[in-house]
Order: sequence, then C-alpha cells, then structure tokens
Amino acid sequence: MQLNTHEWGSGDRIALLVHGIMSDHRTWRRVGPALADLGYRAIAVDQRGHGASPRGTGDSPRQRYAFDAYAQDLVDTLPTGAELAIGHSLGGQTLLRAVDRLRPARAVYVDPAWQLERAAGLDPAVFVEFRHAGREQIEAMNPRWEAADVDVELATLAAWDPDSALALPGQSTELPAAPAVPSLVVLADGSFLLDDADAALLRTRGFEVRTVPGAGHTVHRDDHDGFLTALEGWI
Repeated sequence: MQLNTHEWGSGDRIALLVHGIMSDHRTWRRVGPALADLGYRAIAVDQRGHGASPRGTGDSPRQRYAFDAYAQDLVDTLPTGAELAIGHSLGGQTLLRAVDRLRPARAVYVDPAWQLERAAGLDPAVFVEFRHAGREQIEAMNPRWEAADVDVELATLAAWDPDSALALPGQSTELPAAPAVPSLVVLADGSFLLDDADAALLRTRGFEVRTVPGAGHTVHRDDHDGFLTALEGWI
C-alpha cells in the first residue's frame, strides 16, 4: 500500500518518521522541522487507517491491520538507505518489522510497542472510546503538551480507523533478538510498555537504551527538548 507522506526540509540526508496508533504524521510537527534544521529531509508517513492514508482491506480487523501489513506499507512507500528512521509506539513495532528491508543507517525506537501482551490497559474498547475524547480530557491526560498538540490529537483521532485497535490483541509481540542496524531505544519515564528488566535485556542484545526523565509515552510531545537531547549522537 502506498501511504500518504509529509515532508520537512530538503537536505541531502533522509530521516523517516513513523507514528503510533491513533496518530498520524502531525505528531511530528516539531520533530520534523527540527530535523530539517539539521540538514535532513524528514519524511513522515500516515500508517494505514490513519490520517490521509487508505484503510486496510480484508474481512476482519486483524486482516486489515496486521503488523506485517503495516511493515510492508513502509517498504512500499519509503526510500531505502535513509540516514535515520524513528518509530514511536506502534510505529516502533512497524519499523522493527521493516528495518531489515529499509536498511537505514540508524534506527530509533521511541517507547516501542514490543511487549503488548504485558501492557497495562490493552483493551481495544478503551482505544475505540478514546476516539471521542474532548479537549479537556486530552489536556488533563497530557498536562505538558502545548495547545497545538491538543489540536493535533483531536484532528488525528477524527481521521483514525478504530478497527486498527481491535486488531491489536493476539498479534505476536516480543523483544527483538538483535538490532538489524545500529539502534537506540528511547523510553518514557516509567514506561508501561517496557520495564527495567526489558531495558537491561535490550542492552545485552546490542541496543542502546535511554530514558527521558519525566516524559510520558508520547515522549516527543511531552518533552520535545528532552527528546532531542536523548537523540544526541544519533541525529
């Protein structure tokens, strides 16, 4: 599937940006320009069922939104051999499954959804209900966000296909055995997706792991400057 993309910058180096569930390319509204300022051409996708990209096809949510289908979409849409690829949450799961074919020079996984079976509150009904969240609820859940991020959240929720949440349970998730390319994992402070033992195991497997103090799951929106600091040496 060819995905909708959005670009910032026109530099010689390419950075790929892959968002999480319920979001789209607009989640990178500050990261994309920051990378452009560093000389990148930053290319952000809308994953299938998100933003302006097509919905999945098939008779069931699982068929429409299988993890391997998300990964194939990246391969069908994005250039190979980029300098950098960043995936957040579901985007970290998608990037992990595509990275051996995209072959970026470096990969960054931001609070990636690699251990979904242990994630607290993984109830598809909660995700689906959140599609109707209002501004006050989003502000209360994300007190560190700028007003523009709340605007983006409202817009991306309206553009999102909730069947992608119904497809999550039962899809195989596990920690990667080794990085396909040099890889950094940036965790939320007190991540509900990867715990301290997971972080330690990833280090033994060749991943660098950093945490952004005080940041929640959407690290790059909770603390933009802290996120960029965590990427030092990788961007």
